[in-house]
Amino acid sequence: MDIERVVPKQMKPDNRLLIEHISRYKFAAKYSFGRILDIACGVGYGMKIIKEHSVRPIAEMVGVDLDGDSIRYAIDHYWEKGMDYYEGDALDHSLKQKIGTFDTIVSMETIEHLQDDFRFIKIMKSLLNPGGIAIISTPFGQGRGKPCGNPFHLHQYLEEEFIELVQPLGKLEMYYQLDDQIEKRKLGKKYYLMIAVCQNS
Repeated sequence: MDIERVVPKQMKPDNRLLIEHISRYKFAAKYSFGRILDIACGVGYGMKIIKEHSVRPIAEMVGVDLDGDSIRYAIDHYWEKGMDYYEGDALDHSLKQKIGTFDTIVSMETIEHLQDDFRFIKIMKSLLNPGGIAIISTPFGQGRGKPCGNPFHLHQYLEEEFIELVQPLGKLEMYYQLDDQIEKRKLGKKYYLMIAVCQNS
């Protein structure tokens, strides 16, 4: 089982990995509105960050993760009114029947863990309301399905592969991360992670 997790309460505040993850959720908060899904939410801290930093009204927040221990931790440590956490599979075709549809879907470093990444995008599309926003991040790599240094990652994409993969989700804007900075690409700057912001038509 994949146990690659960020657990803020067990990490020092100046931990670089933690700072980078928090930066991504703060970035996602700028786009988040309405009914929000954090798919593969881990221990749930991201939903709290989005709630604290969102500039648009939030109706409800739902976190889903395959790991039951993470969901129980999320409920114990990050639950607030208007939030729900569920144990579930990101590749479950019946997710729509179980949790409904959403105005915002956040997926932070999920897709590289999934063998059937195209199926994941198809499911995300079915969960996204018209006009909804999907924010999906993933690290750069040597190519889809190629070996990489992280034993938990089945894919680490070339940029063109990732763009092709997420295009069905709608109008696309690409952003790039280096340390805690997330921005449009600047020439000559080397980034390690890319973030797709897609608006469903």
